[in-house]
Amino acid sequence: MSVTGLVSILLAAILTNNFVLSKFLGICPFLGVSKKLDTAVGMSAAVIFVMLIATAVTWPIQKFLLDPNDLGYLQTIVFILVIAALVQFVEIVMKKYMVGLYQALGVYLPLITTNCAVLGVTILNIDEGYGFVEALVNSLGGGLGFMLAMVLFAGVRGRIENSDIPKSLQGLPITLVSAALVAVSFLGFQGLVDGLFK
Repeated sequence: MSVTGLVSILLAAILTNNFVLSKFLGICPFLGVSKKLDTAVGMSAAVIFVMLIATAVTWPIQKFLLDPNDLGYLQTIVFILVIAALVQFVEIVMKKYMVGLYQALGVYLPLITTNCAVLGVTILNIDEGYGFVEALVNSLGGGLGFMLAMVLFAGVRGRIENSDIPKSLQGLPITLVSAALVAVSFLGFQGLVDGLFK
């Protein structure tokens, strides 16, 4: 595939096909870890790493092991096991070398294992028929899109904390309304990627 095609895949994954704001995958960490900018960035970096490594491992497994042996029905189970092992690795490294971030992420770090955005990107790479490099670019874009959504929403939540919110909307209701408004704002990117590369 050409460089233009790879850039198109990257921009689409970040903006128009954003896993959190367009496909609504990975909502749990999006709502749970986006209270502070530093934890949002740390969680996003961990998700980007896991997405890239998970794609690098699951794509060859699918193409060279599952598909040739008619074992495609095991895709979800195999992919979840690979992602779980990778998250354990990330957790061990963070616990040893990034103690502050490890403690700040708390229970949300192991939840990357069940983060449907990570599983979603690995399965969508196969379903879209991407080659290995295209799958890696899509995964990178998906991770960067996750980070963009987390950072934007952390900023929004920071503004909410300093605002006078009606009592009936305080807490989870205003968080969900804000998340919906951020998601709607990403609809403005629809068609942008196609228009750039025509």
